[in-house]
Amino acid sequence: QVQLVESGGGLVQAGGSLRLSCAASLRTFSTYAMAWFRQAPGQEREFVAITWTILGSTAYADSVKGRFTISRDNAKNTLYLQMNSLNPEDTAVYYCAARSRNYYSRIPADYVYWGQGTQVTVSS
Repeated sequence: QVQLVESGGGLVQAGGSLRLSCAASLRTFSTYAMAWFRQAPGQEREFVAITWTILGSTAYADSVKGRFTISRDNAKNTLYLQMNSLNPEDTAVYYCAARSRNYYSRIPADYVYWGQGTQVTVSS
């Protein structure tokens, strides 16, 4: 059974940093596009960042570009999200997701596996 397990969330002050991790039990992790999404209370799940292995490509939502960095360690089957310069608008539950088609997508329905989420709260 495939599992994605996020960790690293917590409470941080505005301007601070957090690093999220997602450990994946995918046998062929390196062939999946991996992404982070987030969902704030009362809002839809939104795309944050994606990495896919064609040329080590990445893409970001405009709201996090320049502040967040997505990366992966295929040897450890782990996805990361380094979040800097956090602000209260970044408060949400953050989810990692895996897509079997190794290419860019911002659409949650395109992802087949999801983690349980980790809470990130940024205080002002």
